[in-house]
Amino acid sequence: MIIDCHCHAGTGDGLTGPWDTAAPLGNYLRRAARAGIERTVVFAAFHSDYATANREVARMVASRRSRLYGFAFVHGQRDRGRIAEMIRVAVIDYGFVGIKVHRHDAPITREICAAARRFRLPVLYDIAGEASVLELLAQEYPDIDFIVPHLGSFADDWRAQLSVIDHLVRHANMYADTSGVRRFDLLEQAVRRAGARKILFGTDGPWLHPAVELAKVRALELPAREERLILGGNFLRLTSFVNRDAVKSPEFTRSARSVRDIWR
Repeated sequence: MIIDCHCHAGTGDGLTGPWDTAAPLGNYLRRAARAGIERTVVFAAFHSDYATANREVARMVASRRSRLYGFAFVHGQRDRGRIAEMIRVAVIDYGFVGIKVHRHDAPITREICAAARRFRLPVLYDIAGEASVLELLAQEYPDIDFIVPHLGSFADDWRAQLSVIDHLVRHANMYADTSGVRRFDLLEQAVRRAGARKILFGTDGPWLHPAVELAKVRALELPAREERLILGGNFLRLTSFVNRDAVKSPEFTRSARSVRDIWR
Protein backbone atom coordinates (compact mmCIF):
# COMPACT_ATOMS: atom_id res chain seq x y z
CA MET A 1 0.00 0.00 0.00
CA ILE A 2 1.35 3.44 -0.99
CA ILE A 3 0.45 6.16 1.51
CA ASP A 4 1.01 9.87 0.98
CA CYS A 5 1.67 11.28 4.46
CA HIS A 6 1.38 14.98 3.54
CA CYS A 7 -1.59 16.62 1.82
CA HIS A 8 -3.62 19.73 2.61
CA ALA A 9 -7.39 19.79 2.16
CA GLY A 10 -10.27 22.18 2.59
CA THR A 11 -10.82 25.91 2.65
CA GLY A 12 -8.53 28.52 4.14
CA ASP A 13 -9.59 32.03 5.06
CA GLY A 14 -6.45 34.12 4.62
CA LEU A 15 -6.55 34.79 0.87
CA THR A 16 -2.84 35.60 0.71
CA GLY A 17 -1.90 32.60 -1.44
CA PRO A 18 -3.04 29.08 -2.39
CA TRP A 19 -1.85 27.77 1.00
CA ASP A 20 -4.48 29.73 2.95
CA THR A 21 -7.18 30.05 0.30
CA ALA A 22 -8.22 26.59 -0.87
CA ALA A 23 -6.82 23.07 -1.09
CA PRO A 24 -9.32 21.19 -3.30
CA LEU A 25 -8.82 17.43 -3.46
CA GLY A 26 -10.53 16.59 -6.76
CA ASN A 27 -7.57 16.73 -9.14
CA TYR A 28 -5.19 15.45 -6.48
CA LEU A 29 -7.24 12.31 -5.84
CA ARG A 30 -7.50 11.52 -9.54
CA ARG A 31 -3.76 12.02 -10.05
CA ALA A 32 -2.91 10.03 -6.95
CA ALA A 33 -5.11 7.13 -8.03
CA ARG A 34 -3.46 7.04 -11.46
CA ALA A 35 -0.05 7.01 -9.75
CA GLY A 36 -1.04 4.05 -7.57
CA ILE A 37 -1.25 6.01 -4.30
CA GLU A 38 -3.94 4.23 -2.34
CA ARG A 39 -4.28 6.33 0.82
CA THR A 40 -3.52 9.90 1.85
CA VAL A 41 -3.06 11.84 5.08
CA VAL A 42 -4.99 15.11 4.92
CA PHE A 43 -4.96 18.17 7.15
CA ALA A 44 -6.28 21.70 6.85
CA ALA A 45 -5.04 24.54 4.71
CA PHE A 46 -3.74 27.47 6.75
CA HIS A 47 -6.65 28.96 8.68
CA SER A 48 -7.39 31.48 11.43
CA ASP A 49 -9.53 28.91 13.30
CA TYR A 50 -8.21 25.36 13.17
CA ALA A 51 -11.13 23.95 15.14
CA THR A 52 -13.36 24.99 12.23
CA ALA A 53 -10.85 23.84 9.62
CA ASN A 54 -10.41 20.45 11.32
CA ARG A 55 -14.17 19.90 11.23
CA GLU A 56 -14.15 20.44 7.48
CA VAL A 57 -11.31 17.96 7.07
CA ALA A 58 -13.17 15.49 9.31
CA ARG A 59 -16.16 15.58 6.95
CA MET A 60 -13.87 14.77 4.03
CA VAL A 61 -12.26 11.88 5.92
CA ALA A 62 -15.66 10.53 6.97
CA SER A 63 -16.83 10.53 3.35
CA ARG A 64 -13.74 8.59 2.20
CA ARG A 65 -12.78 6.35 5.11
CA SER A 66 -11.09 3.83 2.85
CA ARG A 67 -9.02 6.57 1.19
CA LEU A 68 -8.10 9.25 3.74
CA TYR A 69 -6.45 9.58 7.15
CA GLY A 70 -6.81 12.79 9.14
CA PHE A 71 -4.31 14.86 11.13
CA ALA A 72 -5.43 17.69 13.42
CA PHE A 73 -3.88 21.08 12.62
CA VAL A 74 -3.25 23.27 15.69
CA HIS A 75 -1.72 26.69 16.31
CA GLY A 76 0.62 26.79 19.29
CA GLN A 77 -0.32 30.31 20.38
CA ARG A 78 -3.80 31.01 19.09
CA ASP A 79 -5.14 27.64 20.33
CA ARG A 80 -3.39 27.93 23.67
CA GLY A 81 -5.51 26.52 26.48
CA ARG A 82 -7.75 24.43 24.25
CA ILE A 83 -5.31 22.16 22.43
CA ALA A 84 -6.01 19.17 24.69
CA GLU A 85 -9.71 19.44 23.89
CA MET A 86 -9.08 19.97 20.16
CA ILE A 87 -6.95 16.83 20.02
CA ARG A 88 -9.46 14.86 22.05
CA VAL A 89 -12.20 15.76 19.57
CA ALA A 90 -9.91 14.99 16.63
CA VAL A 91 -8.97 11.54 17.93
CA ILE A 92 -12.20 10.39 19.57
CA ASP A 93 -14.83 12.06 17.40
CA TYR A 94 -13.05 12.34 14.05
CA GLY A 95 -10.76 9.28 14.18
CA PHE A 96 -7.65 11.32 13.36
CA VAL A 97 -4.25 9.69 13.83
CA GLY A 98 -1.75 12.57 14.11
CA ILE A 99 -1.08 16.26 14.71
CA LYS A 100 0.11 18.90 12.23
CA VAL A 101 1.98 22.03 13.36
CA HIS A 102 3.67 24.69 11.22
CA ARG A 103 6.38 27.11 12.35
CA HIS A 104 4.89 29.66 9.93
CA ASP A 105 1.98 29.86 12.38
CA ALA A 106 3.84 29.59 15.68
CA PRO A 107 6.49 27.38 17.33
CA ILE A 108 5.50 24.03 18.75
CA THR A 109 4.68 24.12 22.47
CA ARG A 110 4.68 21.86 25.50
CA GLU A 111 0.89 21.89 25.38
CA ILE A 112 0.95 20.35 21.91
CA CYS A 113 3.55 17.79 22.92
CA ALA A 114 1.55 16.85 26.03
CA ALA A 115 -1.50 16.11 23.86
CA ALA A 116 0.63 14.08 21.43
CA ARG A 117 2.07 12.10 24.33
CA ARG A 118 -1.33 11.49 25.88
CA PHE A 119 -2.76 10.01 22.68
CA ARG A 120 0.52 8.58 21.37
CA LEU A 121 0.23 10.57 18.17
CA PRO A 122 3.02 11.40 15.73
CA VAL A 123 3.55 15.12 15.14
CA LEU A 124 4.16 16.40 11.63
CA TYR A 125 6.05 19.60 12.47
CA ASP A 126 7.15 21.88 9.65
CA ILE A 127 10.16 23.59 11.20
CA ALA A 128 10.53 26.04 8.26
CA GLY A 129 14.31 25.64 8.29
CA GLU A 130 14.80 26.00 12.07
CA ALA A 131 16.45 22.63 12.61
CA SER A 132 17.94 23.40 16.02
CA VAL A 133 14.56 22.88 17.69
CA LEU A 134 14.80 19.18 16.89
CA GLU A 135 17.59 18.79 19.43
CA LEU A 136 15.35 20.23 22.14
CA LEU A 137 12.37 18.10 21.12
CA ALA A 138 14.49 14.95 21.07
CA GLN A 139 15.76 15.65 24.59
CA GLU A 140 12.45 16.73 26.12
CA TYR A 141 10.10 14.31 24.33
CA PRO A 142 11.98 11.14 23.36
CA ASP A 143 8.70 9.18 23.49
CA ILE A 144 7.01 11.28 20.78
CA ASP A 145 7.66 10.66 17.09
CA PHE A 146 8.25 13.83 15.08
CA ILE A 147 8.03 13.90 11.28
CA VAL A 148 9.78 16.85 9.63
CA PRO A 149 8.25 17.77 6.25
CA HIS A 150 10.41 18.63 3.23
CA LEU A 151 13.50 17.26 5.00
CA GLY A 152 13.36 20.52 6.95
CA SER A 153 12.94 23.21 4.31
CA PHE A 154 10.47 23.76 1.48
CA ALA A 155 12.66 26.74 0.55
CA ASP A 156 15.60 24.49 -0.44
CA ASP A 157 17.73 25.57 2.52
CA TRP A 158 20.34 22.86 2.09
CA ARG A 159 22.05 23.77 5.37
CA ALA A 160 18.82 23.10 7.26
CA GLN A 161 18.27 19.87 5.34
CA LEU A 162 21.77 18.64 6.11
CA SER A 163 21.17 19.43 9.76
CA VAL A 164 17.88 17.51 9.72
CA ILE A 165 19.68 14.49 8.29
CA ASP A 166 22.08 14.64 11.24
CA HIS A 167 19.12 14.66 13.63
CA LEU A 168 17.55 11.68 11.85
CA VAL A 169 20.77 9.75 12.38
CA ARG A 170 21.19 10.68 16.03
CA HIS A 171 17.65 10.61 17.39
CA ALA A 172 15.40 7.56 17.31
CA ASN A 173 12.18 9.61 17.34
CA MET A 174 13.02 11.93 14.43
CA TYR A 175 11.69 11.26 10.92
CA ALA A 176 11.34 13.27 7.71
CA ASP A 177 9.09 13.24 4.69
CA THR A 178 10.06 13.57 1.03
CA SER A 179 7.53 16.22 -0.03
CA GLY A 180 8.99 19.06 -2.06
CA VAL A 181 12.61 17.94 -1.65
CA ARG A 182 14.26 19.11 -4.87
CA ARG A 183 17.91 18.36 -4.06
CA PHE A 184 17.91 14.67 -4.97
CA ASP A 185 21.42 14.17 -3.60
CA LEU A 186 20.17 15.18 -0.15
CA LEU A 187 17.28 12.74 -0.39
CA GLU A 188 19.75 10.01 -1.28
CA GLN A 189 21.98 11.04 1.61
CA ALA A 190 19.09 10.96 4.07
CA VAL A 191 18.24 7.37 3.14
CA ARG A 192 21.87 6.28 3.07
CA ARG A 193 22.79 7.77 6.43
CA ALA A 194 19.58 7.51 8.44
CA GLY A 195 18.09 4.47 6.77
CA ALA A 196 14.81 3.91 4.93
CA ARG A 197 12.94 3.43 8.21
CA LYS A 198 13.38 7.15 9.01
CA ILE A 199 11.85 8.51 5.76
CA LEU A 200 8.17 8.81 4.81
CA PHE A 201 6.73 9.49 1.37
CA GLY A 202 4.81 12.76 1.11
CA THR A 203 3.65 15.01 -1.72
CA ASP A 204 2.48 18.34 -0.24
CA GLY A 205 -0.65 17.92 -2.31
CA PRO A 206 -2.83 19.17 -3.76
CA TRP A 207 -0.33 21.72 -5.11
CA LEU A 208 2.55 19.39 -5.98
CA HIS A 209 1.80 16.56 -8.41
CA PRO A 210 1.69 13.20 -6.56
CA ALA A 211 3.13 11.25 -9.49
CA VAL A 212 6.15 13.56 -9.68
CA GLU A 213 6.78 13.27 -5.94
CA LEU A 214 6.42 9.48 -6.11
CA ALA A 215 8.89 9.31 -8.99
CA LYS A 216 11.60 10.72 -6.72
CA VAL A 217 11.23 7.78 -4.34
CA ARG A 218 11.20 5.31 -7.22
CA ALA A 219 14.35 6.95 -8.60
CA LEU A 220 16.23 6.04 -5.41
CA GLU A 221 16.18 2.46 -6.75
CA LEU A 222 16.03 0.97 -3.28
CA PRO A 223 15.56 -2.69 -2.43
CA ALA A 224 11.87 -3.54 -2.41
CA ARG A 225 11.66 -3.86 1.37
CA GLU A 226 13.19 -0.42 1.95
CA GLU A 227 10.95 1.20 -0.66
CA ARG A 228 7.89 -0.32 0.99
CA LEU A 229 8.92 1.22 4.32
CA ILE A 230 9.12 4.71 2.80
CA LEU A 231 5.94 4.36 0.75
CA GLY A 232 3.71 3.31 3.64
CA GLY A 233 5.26 0.94 6.15
CA ASN A 234 6.81 3.65 8.29
CA PHE A 235 3.58 5.63 8.46
CA LEU A 236 1.57 2.58 9.50
CA ARG A 237 4.11 1.84 12.23
CA LEU A 238 4.10 5.39 13.60
CA THR A 239 0.30 5.54 13.76
CA SER A 240 -0.25 2.04 15.12
CA PHE A 241 -0.08 3.10 18.78
CA VAL A 242 -2.81 5.75 18.84
CA ASN A 243 -4.31 5.67 22.34
CA ARG A 244 -8.04 6.30 22.16
CA ASP A 245 -8.46 5.24 25.80
CA ALA A 246 -6.47 8.24 27.09
CA VAL A 247 -9.66 10.27 27.31
CA LYS A 248 -10.89 7.89 30.03
CA SER A 249 -8.05 8.69 32.43
CA PRO A 250 -8.95 10.87 35.46
CA GLU A 251 -5.97 13.15 34.74
CA PHE A 252 -7.13 13.87 31.20
CA THR A 253 -10.73 14.30 32.30
CA ARG A 254 -9.69 16.96 34.83
CA SER A 255 -7.53 18.67 32.20
CA ALA A 256 -10.28 18.67 29.58
CA ARG A 257 -12.80 20.00 32.11
CA SER A 258 -10.51 22.88 33.03
CA VAL A 259 -10.04 23.69 29.34
CA ARG A 260 -13.80 23.75 28.78
CA ASP A 261 -14.18 26.09 31.75
CA ILE A 262 -11.60 28.46 30.29
CA TRP A 263 -13.30 28.57 26.88
CA ARG A 264 -16.90 28.58 28.12
